[in-house]
Amino acid sequence: MNLVVKTINQLFRFNFNKVFFLFVSTQFFGLTPDSLQTVPVNPKALKLRDQANELRFKDPDSSLVLLQLSFEEFLKAGDTIAAANDLLTKANIIENQANYSKAYDAYWSALILTDNSNNLNIKSLIYHRLGRIYSYYKREEESLKYLNKALEIQKVLVKEDSIVEEGALIPYYYFIASTYRELNNPEIAEVYLDSCYRLKPDPNSTFPIALVDFEKSFVLSQSNKQEEALALMDTIYPWFESNNKPYLVLFYKQWGDIYLDMDDLKKSESYYMKSLEISKKYTSHIDFTPLVHEKLTELFLKRNDYVSAFSHLKSAKELDRQFFDTRSSNNQSLMEIKDTYRIEKLKQEQQIKEQYLKQLEQEEEIGKLERIILLVSIISVVIIGLIYVKHLRERHKAEKALIRRNQELENKKTQELLELKNKELAASALQLIEKEEFLKTLKSKVRVKDEKIKVHEVNKVLRSISVSNNQNWEEFKLRFIDVNKDFYKKMFEKYPKLSQGDQKICALIKLNFSSKEMSRLLGISVESVHTSRHRIRKKMNLDRSVNLEDYINSL
Repeated sequence: MNLVVKTINQLFRFNFNKVFFLFVSTQFFGLTPDSLQTVPVNPKALKLRDQANELRFKDPDSSLVLLQLSFEEFLKAGDTIAAANDLLTKANIIENQANYSKAYDAYWSALILTDNSNNLNIKSLIYHRLGRIYSYYKREEESLKYLNKALEIQKVLVKEDSIVEEGALIPYYYFIASTYRELNNPEIAEVYLDSCYRLKPDPNSTFPIALVDFEKSFVLSQSNKQEEALALMDTIYPWFESNNKPYLVLFYKQWGDIYLDMDDLKKSESYYMKSLEISKKYTSHIDFTPLVHEKLTELFLKRNDYVSAFSHLKSAKELDRQFFDTRSSNNQSLMEIKDTYRIEKLKQEQQIKEQYLKQLEQEEEIGKLERIILLVSIISVVIIGLIYVKHLRERHKAEKALIRRNQELENKKTQELLELKNKELAASALQLIEKEEFLKTLKSKVRVKDEKIKVHEVNKVLRSISVSNNQNWEEFKLRFIDVNKDFYKKMFEKYPKLSQGDQKICALIKLNFSSKEMSRLLGISVESVHTSRHRIRKKMNLDRSVNLEDYINSL
């Protein structure tokens, strides 16, 4: 009995739900041979491929020969994607024959062919199958690495390609869930199954949701919910019967397991035998048959039929050794991981590194040269800029000096002109003084009583002299204002209360007239002039320390 339990534990590592590659690629992943091609088709190669697909279940060996010929024809035509597709189909047939080593090599060869292509669909499918092969041998880290890599590629396609719908992720979540369940981790498996249901496609989708339900039945049975598992399997059985009969190898085996757990040995044996019959009929899932024989061993031990139990145990051990033992010639090379792809990739990576280093050296030299040129350019620009700025400053300085000289000359000229006009005014004013004194003298003499001169004629002359005197003063005032416009403007703005008499005194002060000359010109006494000056200081609110002549000249 201990031997039986040990054998059961060993055989538990079998893949519980492998499916045919062609069905996976066309139904699960939506890939077809036509969709994988990127160059014009090769009629001869296509004919060979069609013949191979017709024979793959009837005569797998002949199918493999035809696929090899088709593969070579596609390579000659330069259609590497179509050639890789033939390799994948070939790998799947070999995988169904449980020759995992050759299938493994074929997948890596296909990956080499597609390494430089942009066909992400076929790459994701290759990564997926490699992950599944690793899972058969409990190589958990490698298995999940490639399965997740395939999933990430599909996520990129869904994000970047508007044609690829989110439902395309379902098969990738499904197989990761299946792998976790096979690795005795049903809790995580259920998480990925929930992702499948969340992305549940419409009825016209290429992915059969029945597969997700079948995987769910495994999780239910592992959780001791056999009745729920049986009810779910009854619901989805018609789909497998109609669409994927080779998969019934797994379906019948699962039914047998559930009934064996429920101690319904008769039904259990019936389903186990059906599983073996389907596998033999379709040459499908033969790597699964050791586990069926092991379960039959357990069943016959419960019946105490030791002869039958020993027979099935012997068959299970032989098939187990053939398919999964590391001593098997079929699997020895796989366990040693002798894959050409990795070696080739290492060589390519080394070459790329060497080329990259050379490129970096060249870029560094170019970078140095560019930095030198840039530095020289910057220094040149700075020097030119400094010279130009210096030139502008000197030019600006020269222009300012020229403007200043012109202003000084203009001011000097204006001042000289002003002084000249003021001198003319002063001379005019002196002439007025002289004229005024002459007239006064004349007036005084005329006033002397003389019988020979008529009185009314003398008065007429005197009135004429007074009018002429006022006209002369008004003419003087206009000429003074014309010459000293700013003076009068400032005078009116600052001291609007000054009388005309005050303005006359200010004008004469501006011309540097003395008080005596002012009295003679204005016909008033010197004391009156002093009184007027005092009145002007008061109106201007000037301090005693301020000289009136200096202040008026500063206006």
